[in-house]
Amino acid sequence: MTDGANGTDGVTYAWTPAEPAKRKNRSGLWIGIPAGATAVALIAASLVLIAPGASVAGVQIGGLTAGAAAQAISARLADTEITVESPAGEVTVTGADLGATVDATAIAEKAFADNPMWKPSAWFPAGTGVEVQIDPAEAATVLRDRAPGTYQAPVDATVAFDAGSQTYVTTPSEAGEGIDIAAVTAALQTAFDEGTVAATAQADLVPVEAPVTTEEADAAAATLNGILDSAGFYVGDERTVPVDRAVAASWLTVTSDGEGDFAITADEAAIQSVVDGLAGAVDRPAVNADVIVDRGGEVIHARVEGQTGRAIGDTAGIAAAFAEQLSEGNGKYALNVTETPFETTTTERWIDVNLSAQTVTLYENGQVYRNWSMSSGKSGWDTHTGSFRIGWKTPMQDMGCVPGYDWCTKDVPWVAYFNGDEGFHGTYWHNNFGTPMSHGCINLTIANAKELYDWAYRGTEVSVHY
Repeated sequence: MTDGANGTDGVTYAWTPAEPAKRKNRSGLWIGIPAGATAVALIAASLVLIAPGASVAGVQIGGLTAGAAAQAISARLADTEITVESPAGEVTVTGADLGATVDATAIAEKAFADNPMWKPSAWFPAGTGVEVQIDPAEAATVLRDRAPGTYQAPVDATVAFDAGSQTYVTTPSEAGEGIDIAAVTAALQTAFDEGTVAATAQADLVPVEAPVTTEEADAAAATLNGILDSAGFYVGDERTVPVDRAVAASWLTVTSDGEGDFAITADEAAIQSVVDGLAGAVDRPAVNADVIVDRGGEVIHARVEGQTGRAIGDTAGIAAAFAEQLSEGNGKYALNVTETPFETTTTERWIDVNLSAQTVTLYENGQVYRNWSMSSGKSGWDTHTGSFRIGWKTPMQDMGCVPGYDWCTKDVPWVAYFNGDEGFHGTYWHNNFGTPMSHGCINLTIANAKELYDWAYRGTEVSVHY
């Protein structure tokens, strides 16, 4: 516009547009992004990859992850070929055929730990040695199949019931023959260590032990015979219903797994046939005891032994439970019974010998049972006083008929000693009872002596006094 337009000095001015602001140069940023990402990726890779040049058994594992390295190591071992030269010829097998393994994962992880890519000083390290493992059974099988002329099968030990001896007996194992697996393993180890994919093994024929040894069979037989020794149904420690050895053996089946273990199984149905009769063999009523005691209450004789009554009740499930026990080597089956206690009747007995009154008195439960006249030891042969007990008894005996005695009485009846050579006995050579007549014994009539002999059990108290 002009100056006149606005009344100025007439000079014309023209306003020009402002110069655009310069845009920021971002090319460096766009160029720098891929470079930065690459650097980050390299850093990340250095944290998971093994350093270049690292190797295990000839397998280059540099630049690999531990997982990929483990796969490469295992593949090399599986593909390694061993030519086996033996007296029966030559065969070739691979590591895979032999069931060969190494702990490849642990090896690869160690290689990374020792040789990470981020650690340049560790690049190009030496190889790492590892131990090769072979599956003996797998190796034996492949060598046997490919070189049958080298193999003679071993014979496993066995266990069987012998009816004659009523025991389980062992048939010993017999060794076979086959290629020396240790030599094949050594050749594979050498090849693996040297990083080669093939090697030759010079292998002799060696004994091949049976998978089931005599010792393992003997142990199984011992378990089985232990079952037969104790087989039965028990109430407490009492084998109330024994099971015959042959019957118990007929219940059992023994199976070898071919590797040294023997499984025992039992026929539940056969066991049930015995279980069905348990009530008749186990159940019984209580029997009350009848005992003779001394004055202190100590039992000196049981005229009737007391017996606890018992009843077995429900037998459901016993056969199955016993079959399970037998399979575990336990032949003792404990029965659950309901018991009924017995009662006891006691009779107290003792004998009184009164030398002053020349009497023998039998006491029963504190009451006089019998009272008789007697003849004790005469002067110079006096019967000893004291407290004694009936000991040895004999229906008849010669007395004094040996050197050192000046008398001999034959066939003295119903003798019951209570103090050394002093005792009660019957007398047929005199009838002067009530007067001391003997050499220290207590003379009684034959009838009285016989009754005392039957009445006074061993241990009966005898009190001799004036």
